[in-house]
Amino acid sequence: MTVHIIEDDYGVADALATLLGGVGHDAICYPDAESFFEAPPPLSQDVVIVDLGLPGLSGVQVVRWLEKLKTPPRIIVISGQSNTQIRNVISKLRPVVFLRKPLSEDLLVPHL
Repeated sequence: MTVHIIEDDYGVADALATLLGGVGHDAICYPDAESFFEAPPPLSQDVVIVDLGLPGLSGVQVVRWLEKLKTPPRIIVISGQSNTQIRNVISKLRPVVFLRKPLSEDLLVPHL
């Protein structure tokens, strides 16, 4: 399983990749949705961690694209926005795991 991290904050992306590597997962980081879309699509056994507040194409657009794949990966949406703002956005998507930043190993690993 590969974990694809789409996060524009380099520090957050690097910390997530380090955390995931420490628990035995391969991680690939993308600074934005556009670079993620240029790469081969994730496999069904993969996990995609996507920040809602990406520059350019939004995290919501990434989730909608992933949902249309024949065999979509598991999706974890992350954000530092308020719970109210986030719930309004993700309520329009199929059920996804939502986690608020900052993330910890105990919070993240059970969803992989």
